Amino acid sequence: MKSYIAAAVCMTSTPDLDNNLTQAEELIELAVNQGAKLIGLPENFSFLGDDQEKIAQVENIAIKSEKFLIRMAQRFQITILGGGFPTPVMEDKSKAHNTAILINANGLELARYDKVHLFDVNVPDGNNYHESNTVKAGSSLPPVYDGGDLGKLGLSICYDVRFPEVYRHLSREGAEILFIPAAFTAYTGKDHWQVLLQARAIENTCYVIAPAQTGNHYARRFTHGHAMIIDPWGSILTTTGSQTGVAIAEINPQRLQQVRQQMPCLQHRVF
Repeated sequence: MKSYIAAAVCMTSTPDLDNNLTQAEELIELAVNQGAKLIGLPENFSFLGDDQEKIAQVENIAIKSEKFLIRMAQRFQITILGGGFPTPVMEDKSKAHNTAILINANGLELARYDKVHLFDVNVPDGNNYHESNTVKAGSSLPPVYDGGDLGKLGLSICYDVRFPEVYRHLSREGAEILFIPAAFTAYTGKDHWQVLLQARAIENTCYVIAPAQTGNHYARRFTHGHAMIIDPWGSILTTTGSQTGVAIAEINPQRLQQVRQQMPCLQHRVF
């Protein structure tokens, strides 16, 4: 692992697939122009709209999303995480997986993860979310990919952040950087988003790269934003706030080693 620049994208996706990809491309280029070699896009980066519309378009969304990620990786010579988009479930046409994939600069898929924890929550602001109505949960814990100079990259998606056992699994598998792409609700995000990200960074002494959705997407669907990168001590290195944009920071292996020496909790685990 060597020092390099990473970016977490904050965007406002809508039901318009092509416009979403155009927006994402502009933000990726912005990050590349600031030196980013590893870029994370948020959950639902290519489509954030009505559930039935999502299912009706799932094959088209999946194909266009994957081709887009490959094209961006090759064009800009970066490693990129598509932080979550619908992919078909062959045995059940009424549902989709919520899938994150990691692509390298050659356009090759490095890792794939189907979201395990589904957001079925009646939020106190009156919005009800039932992700399981149209999403089939994954059946496997998320992977860790050894990215060589980029470090060991652990995948997850949004609601997973509330389940610390996911991240303990990733750290046991050697993760040094945790991806937590999200479309966190505006109501819960204001109180929980930052503190949960910091907790996952601190307890696993890992960098956290957290791309995010922000603003109003359709109807009453609002998200919190605040894409950020956090260091292994839990310090926020950079954040976009509630605006669209890119959070840029250095991933430094010396800092990782320093924190793990100062706070060797991973060596002290009993269970």
